[in-house]
Amino acid sequence: MQPLSSAILPQGIRSRFVEGVNGLTMHVLEAGWQKPARPCVLLLHGFPEIAYSWRKVMLPLADAGYYVVAPDQRGYGRTTGWDDDYDGDLRSFRLLNLVRDSLGLVSILGHRSVAAVVGHDFGASVAAWCALARPDVFRSVVLMSAPFAGPPPIPFGTDGTSAPPVQSRSIHDDLAALERPRKHYQWYYSSRSANRDMVDCPQGVAAFLRAYFHHKSADWKQNRPFPLAGWTATELAKMPTYYIMDLHRTMPETVAEEMPSADEIAACEWLTDPELAVYAGEYERTGFQGGLQWYRCRTSGLQTAELEIFSGRSIDVPSCFIAGRSDWGIHQSPGALERMQTEACTDMRGFHLIERAGHWVQQEQPEEVVRLLNAFLRSVESDRTPREPRDRATGASSA
Repeated sequence: MQPLSSAILPQGIRSRFVEGVNGLTMHVLEAGWQKPARPCVLLLHGFPEIAYSWRKVMLPLADAGYYVVAPDQRGYGRTTGWDDDYDGDLRSFRLLNLVRDSLGLVSILGHRSVAAVVGHDFGASVAAWCALARPDVFRSVVLMSAPFAGPPPIPFGTDGTSAPPVQSRSIHDDLAALERPRKHYQWYYSSRSANRDMVDCPQGVAAFLRAYFHHKSADWKQNRPFPLAGWTATELAKMPTYYIMDLHRTMPETVAEEMPSADEIAACEWLTDPELAVYAGEYERTGFQGGLQWYRCRTSGLQTAELEIFSGRSIDVPSCFIAGRSDWGIHQSPGALERMQTEACTDMRGFHLIERAGHWVQQEQPEEVVRLLNAFLRSVESDRTPREPRDRATGASSA
């Protein structure tokens, strides 16, 4: 495996491998490595993304004085050492092991702490758990596009009451029983067929990804999200079909209906054809199963018990939330946005919805994302006092 070619990366970003990261050889993109003793900012991508998704914000953050690192996370891109078998090692993809991946990478890079961990989409879940489980290392957190509602509650009462009875009818039964039968995308992504559906789709991986990225962006003008009243089939079915799919359709079939025109593709400055080709090339080579394993850990309940250990805990380091105003992702879990702001994060310093951006906010509106990230990082920097210890590895303040 070779690093990404410098010809496809902005000048000043380099691609390399870091070995021995929790059983992985991790592919990372870096900016600002030329000057030592800089505080580190760790960028964690989501699905179906790779480290390359951060290409538009890395150099501006490096120009602001940071060492910026974006890995291909477990299951993605050029990182190796993970199991791509549907029947293979699913437990290695659970959230706390993904936190261990990030912790190992930071350590191997020679840092005791990072100035901020920034996560987008499913990467926001990893970033949130990094900050909750190891606030001494991940000293601030920025969540993008996916709210964090806190750890799952322990399913029994402390007052002697028992857990509520399990309902015989599930949300999936209710979705399937709608007049227009539907299914939830996360459970589709957890199915055995999902990877093959996408890898072998009739339109090809590049066209599938073009339609998928377009459908969830602000370029698709029907993306006009609003809060949902609750976790019911009738409420969930108000979301676009990339979240609540038609029952008998695959994801490639779903997004093919919204394939942008040639003129729309030519006008898309945030994802040009050469940039799309980078994503397509990686997923044609690896398939999608590595990323889909993350969804399986969530929908199967495999990791729930160990996450319940943190029940009642909150993220107490400085936090910030950034998303596109046209992003349905902020409302897909009814109530999560409100719980994040009132309970899950106790030091939230900014809540920002960016105009003319959908789900891919750091690609659609990178300048505004950089502005908000720098403002947040400055606010965290201002908390530091001269008496705080310096990071022995980097010379930077450990705050």
